[in-house]
Amino acid sequence: MVTEDDTQDDLRDRPTAVRPGEELDIERLREYLAPVLAQSSEPLSSWPLSSWKVSQFPGGFSNLTYLLTIGPEKFVLRRPPFGSKVKSAHDMGREFRILSALENIFPYAPRPIHFCTDQEVLGCDFYLMSCIDGIVIRKDYPPLMGLTPAQTRQQFLTLFDVLGELHSIDLKKAGLESFGKPEGYVRRQVEGWSKRYNDARTPDAPDFGPIMQWLHDRVPAESGLARIIHNDYKLDNVIWSANDQLQIVGVLDWEMATVGDPLMDLGCTLGYWVEATDPAEYRSFRAMPSDAPGAPTRAEIVARFSERTGLAVERFDFYFCFGMFRLAAIGQQIYYRYHHGLTRDQRFATMIAKVHSLHSMCERVIARSDL
Repeated sequence: MVTEDDTQDDLRDRPTAVRPGEELDIERLREYLAPVLAQSSEPLSSWPLSSWKVSQFPGGFSNLTYLLTIGPEKFVLRRPPFGSKVKSAHDMGREFRILSALENIFPYAPRPIHFCTDQEVLGCDFYLMSCIDGIVIRKDYPPLMGLTPAQTRQQFLTLFDVLGELHSIDLKKAGLESFGKPEGYVRRQVEGWSKRYNDARTPDAPDFGPIMQWLHDRVPAESGLARIIHNDYKLDNVIWSANDQLQIVGVLDWEMATVGDPLMDLGCTLGYWVEATDPAEYRSFRAMPSDAPGAPTRAEIVARFSERTGLAVERFDFYFCFGMFRLAAIGQQIYYRYHHGLTRDQRFATMIAKVHSLHSMCERVIARSDL
């Protein structure tokens, strides 16, 4: 594991040039933001246009994330993807509201700065937040990280411990008692994602009908649990300290956050989880190195989560299968945009193969389940 030396800079998450077709109008952006920033303690509005720079973080298939540099200061700008018609999946206002609520009670949340609803600026809602410096891990570990198997295990357990911290927040303290509709949440999720999948289905997509029916028939009884849930909690949505790669310093991408059953949040996170004993085809589509030596199994994660939160995790096959189905529906929505020419991003072309892989894994779970 690296420590404080020259390799830190090589591990930090770095933005790159903005992808073609996803550029921002920097002149219009400065015109709008200059008066806003003039009200802050930093006199950033005085910096000339030439000092305003925009670059783009390369990860993710959903909302777009940019680094806005103004002289010596750095901010992060978030906006929906170009060509998206699914407003509920790219709700900037929801993300900004949850960050505002968590600002003083969840130390991993970025600080919200400004929310813009003026469509004349960028043609969409967007918001500005603080920039958290650190390491973002995606499909593979950076070669310089050099974690031992024991450190890999601890890092992944920490990932889920922080999720448990989120689920332990008092709703009243956060002022989020009315945020979301926890009653009937699980059934609405099954029905809602089933509709979204069918609406986005293309001729080359698999038939999830039997899987959707299996989920519908096995929706658990109301648990009465109502907690803040992230709804897209995964490895590349957290930032690790550059000085201690076992410490989380930031949690990102809150646009799908709500109040609901925390076991659904756990299941959705494990929908991304690929372990060493999974089929090779499924592992080939992994989004994080969760099959690395030392990584805990899904069963170990569930046991730890239950122990640390005090929540009994029953009917795990249901939550895990739903997590993978939901991920397939998201992937299909992404692929739909590419299939119909709404985006030129070539990464989207590969999503249909991942949807098929998730379909096969759901069938595998159902075939082995005793629910």
